Amino acid sequence: MPKRAQLQALLSYLEHEAQPMIVLDPEYNILAANTAYQRQFASVDQPYIGHKCYRISHHYDLPCDQAGEHCPMTRVRESHGPDRVLHIHHTPRGPEHVEVELRPILNSGGEICAYVERLVLVRSASARPSGAGLVGRSAAFNQAIAALQRVAPAMLPVLLLGESGTGKELFARAVHEASARAGGPFVVVDCSGLTETLFESELFGHEKGAFTGASARKQGLVETAQGGTLFLDEIGDVPLAMQVKLLRLIETGTYRRVGGVESLRADFRLVAATHKPLERMVAEGAFRTDLYYRISAFPIHLPALRERRDDIPLLVNSFLQHSEPGRRALAITAEAMAQLQRHDWPGNVRELRNVLERARLFSDDGVIRGAQLPPLGGLPLRPALAAPAALATAAVVEHGAIDGAALEQAVRDFRGTRRALAAHLGLSERTLYRRLKALGLA
Repeated sequence: MPKRAQLQALLSYLEHEAQPMIVLDPEYNILAANTAYQRQFASVDQPYIGHKCYRISHHYDLPCDQAGEHCPMTRVRESHGPDRVLHIHHTPRGPEHVEVELRPILNSGGEICAYVERLVLVRSASARPSGAGLVGRSAAFNQAIAALQRVAPAMLPVLLLGESGTGKELFARAVHEASARAGGPFVVVDCSGLTETLFESELFGHEKGAFTGASARKQGLVETAQGGTLFLDEIGDVPLAMQVKLLRLIETGTYRRVGGVESLRADFRLVAATHKPLERMVAEGAFRTDLYYRISAFPIHLPALRERRDDIPLLVNSFLQHSEPGRRALAITAEAMAQLQRHDWPGNVRELRNVLERARLFSDDGVIRGAQLPPLGGLPLRPALAAPAALATAAVVEHGAIDGAALEQAVRDFRGTRRALAAHLGLSERTLYRRLKALGLA
């Protein structure tokens, strides 16, 4: 532990930092915090100095790595270098995504005597029900958000990969809003369904008289995106003949309007997205190899809804509680929530929203019940959920969680690690730990 004079000097230095920062000893105890931390994370009725960081931030009884998630202190202790991770912290406003960066403080002998932790609130996603933007808190969702936070401040092209309905435009907008170009335009180009001629005209614009019907000069979307972000949605649908012109735009930063001779300078940050297997298309000659490597500098996999089942109650509450003006908020029964969590959702979040909108029309008393949901039998349950009879017929409580008796039975019957059990139940390991802890089974 650093001496008191050293601690005071360190805290004085941290006071000049705009971001919340705390000092920890090697036993996870919070030694000091700057004003920014006190303003954003401290609670009047909950003291934090001298308390364990994992108890304050997560309400855990054990360090994070023993509770099913990554603890940066473990890695810093091994490497003596910084580590960065995205966590969900308890704050006075409720659970929030927080990017944590931990750095060691070394004594004269080169040993770690303390740590400095910087905490940055992630504005691009919500861990609570929200009527707008990205919503989620599952491990798969958090992994995508952590990658987004890494790349957003840079100018690298971003390639969003995922099934249809996973929220690629929302992720693209989040990249834009977390970047230095947030004050500029966010321009969407829907690449699907555009012919070669129309695509070139839409992207680059055209001069008057360039073709029949071109009665005036038209500004293209590349020009509209000056100083901002250009989002090429479904880039896998760009005609092969146009891909070379798109590649030239990205490589040289210049373009010409259709029918024009003047070379114009482009200034945009590129984000592309597709649900198609681009690598296979490259191998088959349907997508240019050089263009693929240009746009895929930083690929981010967006998880399908079946890969983040823990987020379904959060998404459902977001859709039902934050309805349009003039429409009342709805409730949903545990039985109906259980049905939603068992479905595989081939249409992902978009399909979930549509199902809830349909159910709303049949919920005259403001409550969605299982009988008001459309048939969700298009795909069978995952084997992990369908196999054990105790789980297939388990009672479900509010928010769609398996009740205590069913979970206790699953623990008794299952043979394997806690991580394997979490995967078996369709839960994150952290969520399973919290529920086992509440039942005294952790």
